[in-house]
Amino acid sequence: MNLDTTDLRILLCLQQNGRISNQELAEKVALSPSACLRRLRNLEDEGIIRGYRPILDAERLGVELEALVHVSMRQDEEGWHERFVQKVQGWPEVIAAYIVTGHSNYVLRVQVRNLKQFSDFIVNRLNRANGVTDIRSEIILQTIKDGGGVLDLLVARK
Repeated sequence: MNLDTTDLRILLCLQQNGRISNQELAEKVALSPSACLRRLRNLEDEGIIRGYRPILDAERLGVELEALVHVSMRQDEEGWHERFVQKVQGWPEVIAAYIVTGHSNYVLRVQVRNLKQFSDFIVNRLNRANGVTDIRSEIILQTIKDGGGVLDLLVARK
């Protein structure tokens, strides 16, 4: 789908406030409410907007530790990747997982209540997963930027 400047303005508004009414959104992007709703539904139907969700404050919910965990795997057994991916899907501590290039096979973004829970996850779950050969963790001390991304790149190009 080819996005025009109006589509990008709609996306920017929604990225800033996903609960904005269609009426208010239409006013911000200078469209009629019906035209705005048609564009919005098209963005959803095309999969550009994959969903809407709140941004939760992890610290207020008692989740005080976040870490990036690099995992290296043995690759000499058939199905090693599929088995690990299936394990990751069942670990609620893993809020995002990535296949990466470099020294490790995966990077896991892990959120837990405290260091004790993190240690339990590493020692009793991740370390016991079949094929894991190396685990390296980086505890996040402070987030200096969160959000933005591909939309910022598209807007900067125009």
